[in-house]
Amino acid sequence: MPRLAARTDHTVPFYAVEVFKQAQALAAQGHDVISLGIGEPDFTAPPQVLETLNRAAGAGLGGYTPPAGIPALREAIAHYYGQQFQAQVDPARVLITSGASGALLLAAMAMINPGDEILMPDPSYPANRNFITAAGGVTRLVPCTARNRYQLSAQDVAEHWGPATRGVLIASPSNPTGTTIEREALRALIAEVRQRGGFVIMDEIYLGLTYEDPPLSALTLDDDIVVINSFSKYFHMTGWRLGWLIAPPPMMPALERLAASLAICAPSLAQHAALTCFAPEVMRTYDLRRLSFKERRDYLLPEFARLGLEVPVAPDGAFYIFADISAHSRDSTDFARRLLNEALVAAVPGVDFGHAHADHTLRFSYATGLDRLREAVARMERFLGA
Repeated sequence: MPRLAARTDHTVPFYAVEVFKQAQALAAQGHDVISLGIGEPDFTAPPQVLETLNRAAGAGLGGYTPPAGIPALREAIAHYYGQQFQAQVDPARVLITSGASGALLLAAMAMINPGDEILMPDPSYPANRNFITAAGGVTRLVPCTARNRYQLSAQDVAEHWGPATRGVLIASPSNPTGTTIEREALRALIAEVRQRGGFVIMDEIYLGLTYEDPPLSALTLDDDIVVINSFSKYFHMTGWRLGWLIAPPPMMPALERLAASLAICAPSLAQHAALTCFAPEVMRTYDLRRLSFKERRDYLLPEFARLGLEVPVAPDGAFYIFADISAHSRDSTDFARRLLNEALVAAVPGVDFGHAHADHTLRFSYATGLDRLREAVARMERFLGA
């Protein structure tokens, strides 16, 4: 029991979960809560994917699959990366996991030894730090500003790399900021890490949800990094718990052994159904949905400016806006609590994502419909007296 207590004492609190619980409690009391908190798309899997799921279940395909996943899905993901993100990937390097969480767990267990320090940007997704802790590693959050799009830079790596540092965990587009790392900045960052003999774990969960330039995988800059991705966000299959990991060939045998030991395999029916995600007509559906997220972003940004919610860097991906609330409050947790209870609008305070911007920021998710976003803005306007 003391060992368990020692581990749980070092886990990162996740205020977004508390916001979700409070919003659910208010909804159970009959209140109409608009959630701009949890990053879960309001879209569900397209009908063709659901039909494939039912056929797979009827055909008795719910048994164990190989630990690395069914070969056809590994091939489909490799093809998808080549077609959509310009990265040539051997299917043998793709490992299917129980969500991106399962992918990051495997990467952390395979690459991080007790005491290893991993650099991450502040702000960043809080749960990722817990995977590093679970592997015995130590997270070092590096304060990042709007000047670098809230992303880790090569200069940050040079300044903060220490004797125990072994690598970096970065995301592009990012949660909570929705910002991507500009290509040359990413090239320089990877080179800086490589110069120090370190590794790069790249979170590309939101890579499909980009709104300006065509998305390119970090694998187009360095083929020797580890990439994690998921069917949850772009493919709108959050509860299906399906993701993947792309790793250098020498790592694959160890990763497959770990996958077999920790999970046996990813959900088998979800794997079979996911094959249909890559059908041309289904991909067209996903792209239309991507454009609807862009429409929501483009609606909210000027509205936030009107309400005095500053957005120092406009998001060009994902479905989050990282807003500065300094004009209204310097206590993001209290502000989020009052916004929920008085305006019935849920958002996540900056304290979730690190210390550098904790007191004066909120993350708003626009993973909900435009009509609800308009109502949320109206409620916030009344709440703020704008």
